[in-house]
Amino acid sequence: MLNWEILTSYSFLLIATGTFLLASAAGVVGSISVLKGQSLIGDAIGHAAYPGIVLAFMIFLVRDPLILLLGAMGTGILAFVLIQLVNRQSKLRLDAALAVTLSSFFGLGMVLKSYIQGHPEYASASQAGLKNYIFGQAAYIMEDDIKLILVIAILSLLLFALFYKEIKVFIFDEVYAKTIGYRTSLMYGVIMVMTMSIIGVGLKLVGTILIASLLIIPTITATMWSDRFHVVLLLAAFFGGLSAVIGTYFSTIYNGLSTGPTIIVVMTLFAMVSLVFGRKGILRQAIERSKY
Repeated sequence: MLNWEILTSYSFLLIATGTFLLASAAGVVGSISVLKGQSLIGDAIGHAAYPGIVLAFMIFLVRDPLILLLGAMGTGILAFVLIQLVNRQSKLRLDAALAVTLSSFFGLGMVLKSYIQGHPEYASASQAGLKNYIFGQAAYIMEDDIKLILVIAILSLLLFALFYKEIKVFIFDEVYAKTIGYRTSLMYGVIMVMTMSIIGVGLKLVGTILIASLLIIPTITATMWSDRFHVVLLLAAFFGGLSAVIGTYFSTIYNGLSTGPTIIVVMTLFAMVSLVFGRKGILRQAIERSKY
């Protein structure tokens, strides 16, 4: 039975609003990398964003969400560019380029974090919240975080809508997109900005470890119900947002449950159910095969 006291409490509404906005937008933006067969790019960029957060703190000695977001976007964009360059200009496969980028950038972030913990120059600055960007801690988000998430979500979705036609062609046939005059470099730039923005604001909620799941799982779930692009986008946003609210509710009711991981668990359950019972799921395919 639903606990209406919790559902109407300020803390729940604040956290649920933030996670809902983030997960819904992440479901839409993450569909690009999933449908293009580059799902783990989000994982690599998420890990690469952490040293940017620490560097921003080292330079400005504050934990302002906007400043940390800019730091995360800086190293995230650098990682994205490096991945594309290595993939195009070397013999390394994409998965190898992703692995190298993920481990090296995240390792750099941990080194920087260790450095500021033991350096007297940063002793007077509040560094406690930096660890939250590794594992996520949605319980500590403030109104300023929600405002930033709202702005980023709206801007990312507007950018997606503005380039909807180009993105659709680019995802399914990049060569054809080039032949009809679409600038693929521009498409990569647009996708990078949207993905990096969502990752940047999402790190505090779910952390670098789980941020990729927020981008990947809703689209995987959606593709089990439809193969039409616009329907997949809507379903990804729906499953992402619904999982966020349900996960936030359960983590609020049961003490000791972290919000970010609980949201991912709910998303995974939706994905597993869809994988079996969805219109394109295992059960439906088995029934179709049995007819012949």
